[in-house]
This record gives sequence, C-alpha cells and structure tokens, in this order.
Amino acid sequence: METHGDTIRPTPQQARAALADINQVTASAAAASATPWPLWFTAVLTLYIAAVPPVWGGMLATPQWLLPHAAWSAVMAVMTAVYLGLFVAAAARWREKTGVALRLDVLPKRATLPLMIGLPSLLLGSTFAFRASREPLWLLAASAVGAAVSIGFHLAFVRLHRKAS
Repeated sequence: METHGDTIRPTPQQARAALADINQVTASAAAASATPWPLWFTAVLTLYIAAVPPVWGGMLATPQWLLPHAAWSAVMAVMTAVYLGLFVAAAARWREKTGVALRLDVLPKRATLPLMIGLPSLLLGSTFAFRASREPLWLLAASAVGAAVSIGFHLAFVRLHRKAS
C-alpha cells in the first residue's frame, strides 16, 4: 500500500489480527477438506435422499400416481445408478487425496446407528403412509426431513473432523 511514494505499514496489532484471520480461514478450509465427501457429493446425496420418497411413492402407488409404475421404476434405476457412480468417484477422490480407502466403519456408532435405522424408516414409512392415505404431503415431508438429516449429518461429520485435526 503506497501513497505518494510513502509506504503505509500496519501496526503490530493489525498484523497479528490479519495473521489470526488467515490462520482461522486456513484451519476452517483444512477441516472442511478433511471430510471424505466433497461438497458436490454432499449435494448429490441430499438430492438423492430428497428424491427417494416421491419416486418410491410413485412405484408403490395404487392406482398409478402421476406416471406409470414402469416410469417410476426406470427413474429409480437411473437415479440409483448415477448415485452409485458418483459414490465411486467420491471414494476414489478420497483415496487419491489421503492414500487411504474410505471406511465408514470408523465413524462413531452413536451417530451412524440412528441414521442407519431412522433414515430408511422415514423414507419407507412415508411411502407406505402415502399408499394408505393417498396424501402426497407424507412424501414431501419425508423428503424435507431426509434432506435436513443429510445436511445435519454432513455438518456433524465436519465438526468431528475439526475436533480430530
């Protein structure tokens, strides 16, 4: 920073504050990048979870709902194939970045067990509630809650990695 040939130097307090800010940003970026899922995969996973209830609802609806059952089945097959392909890509990125294969079994059971039980129950339960009541609000609510759970789990995972690093 120069004015008319004179150099303006920050005070020692300003320099320390700037360094502290830089260190905080660097630590935040490192913690966020320590999570196995890149941000794009978190978004894909959240969208997939949000899309599952309406698609399953369409597959199981009697009589058919919005689309023929075969179309819903095709949508689910394509959605799942794309998700699995992107999961493989995200796992490969993690392996390249860290040199270690992605292992989900090292996550704390107190966080993953309720997720492994609750999320499928939510997604399937809403589908059966829709089938019984023909009320699509069940599917929309399950989509919203599933997306919130996905984002919440990702944020908890980021916080877990911050504590570890």
